[in-house]
Amino acid sequence: MITIIGSGRVGSALGFLIATTYIDDLILINRTKNEAVGRALDITNTIPPDSSISVTGTDDFEAMRGSKIIVIAASRVDIAYERIEVLFENVALTKEISPYLKKYADDAKIVVVTNPLDVITYHILKETEFPRQQIFGMGSSLDSSRFRYLLSLKIGTDQSKIKAMVIGEHGPSMVPLFSTAKYNENPVSDFLDDKQVRNIKIELKEYGSRLRFLKTVSTFGAARNIYDIVKAIINDEKVTIPVSVLLEGEYGLSDVCLAVPTTIGKSGPIIQEIYMVKAEADLLLESANVVKNNIKKIQTRELA
Repeated sequence: MITIIGSGRVGSALGFLIATTYIDDLILINRTKNEAVGRALDITNTIPPDSSISVTGTDDFEAMRGSKIIVIAASRVDIAYERIEVLFENVALTKEISPYLKKYADDAKIVVVTNPLDVITYHILKETEFPRQQIFGMGSSLDSSRFRYLLSLKIGTDQSKIKAMVIGEHGPSMVPLFSTAKYNENPVSDFLDDKQVRNIKIELKEYGSRLRFLKTVSTFGAARNIYDIVKAIINDEKVTIPVSVLLEGEYGLSDVCLAVPTTIGKSGPIIQEIYMVKAEADLLLESANVVKNNIKKIQTRELA
């Protein structure tokens, strides 16, 4: 069984993908019961006729008992400009959710989508005291998809021929790894000039803002990247996906949640340490400091 907490745009889009591919039974939990029930009734109609899975909507957290995976996609407010602006509202929300996780989900893998993602992942880890393999964030898997898309546009090819990854914060300090990015197994640096590289960095960091300017938000892109993580766990695929995990010395960083390459299967993410040029390693350190400073904002507020 898979539970999604939050049946808004991303949660319901993820539910649609889970139902249409019938990888497991689905529970939608929402603070507004009617919304959860309504979404479930709609998503139920997408289940293929040869599938026996069920989709249920509720406001009762006990319904997630026995789930293999729980996705936290709830948010108190919408983002206007930057993810960090919803920090305190969503910390308060996840403070309410965490006791239910401890009570009903002590064996589940918990995937965090709520923004600001890295800070919220860290906060839920501390609130629940679960091990780091159990709670992790979607991280920069979505940013990596956007990076591949932007590279394909600049090079003039399709995304299937691009291999590229983003690590670090799921936010402005993200680190696109140009040094390891490939086009047809060749370094992308062979096909881009310095100006194009600078433009890609800018466009990548402003991708979410551009969506909001166009009167939309990341719904399908986010849902698909979460789905890939969920499927990798359910099927024990052991695929490489950058997710936000608590670092305990890896990359020289500790006590911070940050997206790094991981191998994901039924046991959760296993961190992979990869080669980076010094400039990228320095940017990763800067990104970690940004997230740590935002974590301190929570701690300072709680002590006030």
